[in-house]
Amino acid sequence: MTVDRTAHVNGLNLHYRETGPADGTPLIAVHGHPSTAHVWDETATALDGCHVFAPTLRGYGSSSRPGEYGFALWRDDVFGFADALGVDEFVLLGHSMGGTVCALAASRHPERLKALILEDTVPPKEGMDLPAPKRMEEEPPYDWDVLPAVFDAIRSPDPAWWPDLARITAPTLVVAGGATSHVPQDLLAEAAALIPGARLVTLEGAGHTPHRDAPDRFLAEVRGFLGELGLTPR
Repeated sequence: MTVDRTAHVNGLNLHYRETGPADGTPLIAVHGHPSTAHVWDETATALDGCHVFAPTLRGYGSSSRPGEYGFALWRDDVFGFADALGVDEFVLLGHSMGGTVCALAASRHPERLKALILEDTVPPKEGMDLPAPKRMEEEPPYDWDVLPAVFDAIRSPDPAWWPDLARITAPTLVVAGGATSHVPQDLLAEAAALIPGARLVTLEGAGHTPHRDAPDRFLAEVRGFLGELGLTPR
């Protein structure tokens, strides 16, 4: 059963979804843009033996919208969220923008991670550029002010982000979506090569959202990876 809860993190209220047995392996799943915690519902239910906590990041859904956003803030919120739950060590899973948050978190406090799973994502790198979307007439399900934070980071990323990938010590699985993804797959391979011992798996045809568009293959890779580490007790 999945339940909605609220955590008090860094002065904010973060909505989250909780699934799985209380004695399961703690796993924090971080959504991408423009999603919320709900994007992980099917994945969380299928990960037997894991106690999944899926936060809705600041600025999104029903979480607080303080007007201050950025990858460093979202990164710090991940650890604040874990602290609020009383979880010291955990598996970290992230998709797209949320995967970038997870990669930065893993390099900042590698000692707190049991494992890291990055889904079709890399931190922004110099030379990358994406056109910022135009403001919609209808109010989106997020604070519009998150977009400058995201796209400014894409255009002018912190130069330490890529070399810091080498600081990640947790066992790492990088899941790539193949040629149908808009994320340059050569950059995924490059990022995986920088993370010590990382495993890169390409799910050809899965696109940018393998957990949604190729769920059986995605779950098979994640379950196998966690099982090899002894992190799925059931």
